[in-house]
Amino acid sequence: MIKVKDSVEVALELDEKSVYSHIAHESAEDIIRIISAIDAERARLRGIEVYYEDDWDELIRERIRKGKRHTAFDFYNPELLEVWEEKVKEAKRYIKLSKYLPMAIPFFTVFTAIVTILILVPVVIVGLATLPLALYFHELFKTNADLRYQELVQFFIYELKELIGKFGLDRNKYKFELYNRDYKGVKFIKGSKAIVE
Repeated sequence: MIKVKDSVEVALELDEKSVYSHIAHESAEDIIRIISAIDAERARLRGIEVYYEDDWDELIRERIRKGKRHTAFDFYNPELLEVWEEKVKEAKRYIKLSKYLPMAIPFFTVFTAIVTILILVPVVIVGLATLPLALYFHELFKTNADLRYQELVQFFIYELKELIGKFGLDRNKYKFELYNRDYKGVKFIKGSKAIVE
């Protein structure tokens, strides 16, 4: 019986070092796109005007669809995708909460005003007292989303640094855009361009 090998097995048999180097390069390219795109989204969340466009969400979904061992991303570190998915779900949940929960509080205030009119008891005071909570919850959830994005970008920066060191890649070839300057292990070159230290 003939055993059929997949493309990854054949490539590994041919020239292991060059294949690993090529895969590491592809992984680094993916990671710098993801770092730049997620940080751009984080900057927009903070109210900074950013002109960077890259669908990092689609890039990673594309990598997931291709399946294990057939993408640079999966080949390098499959756990990256799991970490990414968890953090993004948390961030998106907090963004939704920051939009919708504060809207519920004014509705409660209107409800207490209607109850006040109907029963002639000043229940509206309770409703008015909850209005500052709308601002508090909006800022709380926005801060939590920002933290998740910051953790995710920092995680990918560390992964990129490890990848560059492990495979001896030239760090100057892997520049990325950063709009927030609160990350560790990066060196800003010019404007928003940065490389890992």
